[in-house]
Amino acid sequence: MSSNPVAETVASLMPRAKEELTELVAFKSVADFDQFPKSESEGAARWVADALTAEGFRDVAMLDTPDGTQSVYGYLPGPAGAKTVLLYAHYDVQPPLDEAAWTTPPFELTERDGRWYGRGAADCKGGVIMHLLALRALKANGGVPVHVKVIAEGSEEMGTGGLERYAEAHPELLEADTIVIGDAGNFRVGLPTVTSTLRGMTLVRVQIDTLEGNLHSGQFGGAAPDALGALIRVLDSLRAEDGSTVVDGLTPETSWDGLQYDEEQFRQDAQVLDGVRLIGSGTVADRIWARPAVTVLGIDCPPVVGATPSVQASARALVSLRVPPGVDAAEATKLLEAHLATHTPWGARMHTEQIGQGQAFSADTSSPAYAAMTEAMAVAYPGQEMQYAGQGGSIPLCNTLAALYPHAEILLIGLSEPEARIHAVNESVSPQELERLSVAEALFLRNYAAG
Repeated sequence: MSSNPVAETVASLMPRAKEELTELVAFKSVADFDQFPKSESEGAARWVADALTAEGFRDVAMLDTPDGTQSVYGYLPGPAGAKTVLLYAHYDVQPPLDEAAWTTPPFELTERDGRWYGRGAADCKGGVIMHLLALRALKANGGVPVHVKVIAEGSEEMGTGGLERYAEAHPELLEADTIVIGDAGNFRVGLPTVTSTLRGMTLVRVQIDTLEGNLHSGQFGGAAPDALGALIRVLDSLRAEDGSTVVDGLTPETSWDGLQYDEEQFRQDAQVLDGVRLIGSGTVADRIWARPAVTVLGIDCPPVVGATPSVQASARALVSLRVPPGVDAAEATKLLEAHLATHTPWGARMHTEQIGQGQAFSADTSSPAYAAMTEAMAVAYPGQEMQYAGQGGSIPLCNTLAALYPHAEILLIGLSEPEARIHAVNESVSPQELERLSVAEALFLRNYAAG
């Protein structure tokens, strides 16, 4: 990184950043209170609130959102007449999955092979630290030249929409000229990237019932309708022979015309086993950024260990459908539910319940904020030109903010590059990426104020 005072300040702050991320990762802040204590999420929220207060933020508040979680808000005033920038991150995390499969404990930040491991290190507690580093660097080098609002969400990973509904009820709270969402990531380590599109999503729980109770498979199997077998048929109907997503009425043949994703690189990033083919058609970028994608997230059925010779009376699954920009998530939900009903065999009783939903997002990359970010990235990543990429994931708040503040420019950056393995076992963050992106964000705020 080329030498400049902001970069030098961020470099000097990295040991403190590691200590703070260690403290924040230690909270088991999974916003599923059936599995994890609510006190863990409340503790993480309090940590963020205290950090904002220590940095001189005013009006710091832990906002009780309608889904039973808390989002943390703070306001840092800048010079009179300055523009306002909203910085977003979330402190809630995905469950750690199989804790025994982690090389080191998921809620203990651990340095290994030049990376920092821990659940939420990249997604998105590292984003909270990135915002703090950028602001500290500016304060040490002439001050923060814009008004800054920070919002740290407490249930982004659950998709339950608490912050979206709170923002809709209090539209003045998050209003800004530009919004920086710190929950995306570079296309690969060392390649500065702004995410310009996000797929939307819908989560549907489907249950199939065929019998009043389980039956002995030897006595009744062969004629008694098996609910698990029916569910397998239904789920299989969601894929074509090549693995492409099939939902009746949902057109999948859109394409991506930006940065492309080399297939061999994708295989490495996704850790696809030798001999196993990728699914779908078109380019990799088409498949993960521009087309619908269905995933079966879980199935409730008897485990293999302890299974009995029974015909199953009931079975259910949680199905995720990612939808690209241009497809309304509510309409996609209706099509998915209709598809599941149509393909349920044997007259079985089928019930669906929508669990979560978020619209797709597409940014205007011709705006002044993008020009300011391009200049900032060029300094933070010397010799690299900023790229635009899509992201297969969804951040439901983006569309809420775009609808509430149509004049606002929205940029998505962050620490979730492929090596971070977010949502998986052994999630990690690159401290070099944290440092460079913190520099980029600080310089962006300075460039944007001057523009």
